[in-house]
Amino acid sequence: MKQIVNGRILTPQGWLEGGSVVVKDGKILEVANTDFHIEGAEIIDAKGCDIVPGGIEIHSHGAGGRDFMEGTEDAFRGAVATHMQFGTTAIFPTMSCSTNEMYEASIEVTKKLMAEEGSPVMGLHLEGPYFSNKMAGAQNPKLITPPVKEVYDRYLATGVIKRWDIAPELPGAKEFIEACHAAGCVTAVGHTAAEPDDVFMAYSVGCKHATHFTNAMSSLHKNREYKVAGCVEAVYAIPDFTVEVIADGIHVPPVVMRQIYNSKGVEHMCFCTDSLAVAGSDATRTFNDNEIIEDGVCKLADRSALAGSIATMDRLVRTAVQMAGFSMADACRMISETPARIMHIDDRKGYLKKGYDADIIMFDGEQQLKFVMQYGNVVRCDL
Repeated sequence: MKQIVNGRILTPQGWLEGGSVVVKDGKILEVANTDFHIEGAEIIDAKGCDIVPGGIEIHSHGAGGRDFMEGTEDAFRGAVATHMQFGTTAIFPTMSCSTNEMYEASIEVTKKLMAEEGSPVMGLHLEGPYFSNKMAGAQNPKLITPPVKEVYDRYLATGVIKRWDIAPELPGAKEFIEACHAAGCVTAVGHTAAEPDDVFMAYSVGCKHATHFTNAMSSLHKNREYKVAGCVEAVYAIPDFTVEVIADGIHVPPVVMRQIYNSKGVEHMCFCTDSLAVAGSDATRTFNDNEIIEDGVCKLADRSALAGSIATMDRLVRTAVQMAGFSMADACRMISETPARIMHIDDRKGYLKKGYDADIIMFDGEQQLKFVMQYGNVVRCDL
């Protein structure tokens, strides 16, 4: 048994001063309003840090020099272990547009990791290949295709795919979204040149999330003398459409982060890293030879588009608080509570609450990460 004391605790009701978090067998046994030491418990002194729920990563391609597209257990474990060092305690590994062989390999690895007790791996996220070539960004255009029913039905039947992104203007998008919804797989609009009616259609059949919002999607533009709305405006127009934002301060400028927050609020906005293999490492290249690292971000070599981030979970919190002016509570909720709810794992993750998984992280007053606990196991402690 462990007892965390001497910190400010973020509970579902707000900040709790002078309390403690009691952990046993990988679960939160109690969030108490007293820090009276429990006999026999290992005391963890938070030293005045903010004690908050662990980060939930719903969009990441890798870290620590390893990419999930490698499709090996070693690559998955290496990337996940790196993310955990930076505050991620649950993750949905992301595959970019890939070959069927690469998808199948990643499905098998994910299935194995998901079956392990207390695993941080929650399921697989497929970012593609059902996208618009007009908005390919860093996706491989040779692998982009409209939805193929026999393929997506087979993958969904594994129970491993927990999220799948699509450009809703593609032929067959409606049937694809319906199939995902029936399988309990979250769908998201992304890499899309959609018009509002395409987004409204997707929403009507169960798609309620936007991939790396404002990046690689259509927005307000002119067609001769007329203004034409795009995917961004349609998402804004639907109140309960949720969004994820790459909060590295580069993909989405801080002022735009505030604009999104003012519209969506903490309940419908979460953060993600969209990180590549270079995140949390001293690697100098990504998995894709056509990408470079420059100005603290990954770009296509011809500098025509951003290609992903080198951010880690702790950086998202610092960016939100220090650059975009978010409160610490809201920033932390956007890496925990909101993504847990979006991905339907909020029955056990995303909150510091009795009976929930003991996924706990701590930040000091400068939003520097000082402590990580995943399923009751301390994986980092700089206190």
